[in-house]
Amino acid sequence: MNGFSFQRVMAVLVKEFIQLTRDRLTYAMLLGVPVVQLLLFGYAINNDPHHLPTAVLVQENSTFARATLATIKNSGYFDIAAQVRTPAELDRLVERGQVQFAITIPGDFTRRVVRDDKAQILVEADATDPAATGGAVAALTQLPDEALRHELTGALADRGDAKRPFEVIVHRRYNPDNISAYNIVPGLLGVVLSMTLVMMTSLGVTREQERGTMESLLSTPVQPIEVMIGKLAPYVAVGLIQAVVILVLAKLLFSVPMMGGWVGLSIGVLLFIIGSLALGFLISTIARTQLQAMQLSFFYMLPSILLSGFMFPFRGMPVWTQAIGTAIPVTHFLRVVRGALLKGQTLADMAPSLIALAIFVCVITALALARYRTTLD
Repeated sequence: MNGFSFQRVMAVLVKEFIQLTRDRLTYAMLLGVPVVQLLLFGYAINNDPHHLPTAVLVQENSTFARATLATIKNSGYFDIAAQVRTPAELDRLVERGQVQFAITIPGDFTRRVVRDDKAQILVEADATDPAATGGAVAALTQLPDEALRHELTGALADRGDAKRPFEVIVHRRYNPDNISAYNIVPGLLGVVLSMTLVMMTSLGVTREQERGTMESLLSTPVQPIEVMIGKLAPYVAVGLIQAVVILVLAKLLFSVPMMGGWVGLSIGVLLFIIGSLALGFLISTIARTQLQAMQLSFFYMLPSILLSGFMFPFRGMPVWTQAIGTAIPVTHFLRVVRGALLKGQTLADMAPSLIALAIFVCVITALALARYRTTLD
């Protein structure tokens, strides 16, 4: 036993490799997480999003107006998703988050350009996520120089040569000062609740399975749904306390605006907490050890942070990545939180996101109950 033995080192090394291959979940995580990170950061993350949905209100049908719209589309930053007839329709689309930009070309646009009378167009940006609008707003600075270059000829040539023929007025709605905390801090509510509740539940139930205390339930007539409710109910209270603490600190420390929408926000918080706890319970029925439960929880958290719109603009991602992000509950919860705090959205405005969260709760709860019954058998 004296001295260093390369053979003994090799024996331990082979034993560890065999043990690693037996733990299939850990083995899959070691190989899968780097691949997922590479794909997400390589293809999905984009800090300069293009083709942002835009609504337009054109109050005159003129060559100048059409040329301006064409230049806006050709910039690559704006996709005309809707053409409305009234300012109220335009406001509604922005408030509900259906478009990122709203552009208004007034009825006197051509007349003011021809008369050199301070012609303007209005661009309203949904600035709840400043990173999503920064590149597009910067591109608008070149719009007056490019839009009417071919239209201002002859007697009107001096309108484009001496100075800009019109001005672009940009209104950053809901976050006029581009304060990043207004976007990040409300988003932290979803990330913190996911991280703590999913992991706490999965680790707590798995710990009982490792210690053997879960076996005592097998000798009782307790139904799976009763076990699930009994174990998750205390964590619901914990989640509600966390939500209140984060919201209070968001107001006191970061001056995050609280515009209203409290009914929808309350429903969204409750649905999200229940869904996160049900997901943690489902993970506990899959994992055999606490380490596996933590690994699965982390595997869920990675796309939740990167693809939900928390760290990177959601609309800057490819279509296939947005489809994955739409299936993640954090995405819908962030829309509810930001819509309530920054926009004061009504319950009707939040309905699509709340319905998505309700569907998530039903599906995950059903899967967790089915898996728990299988575990009992």
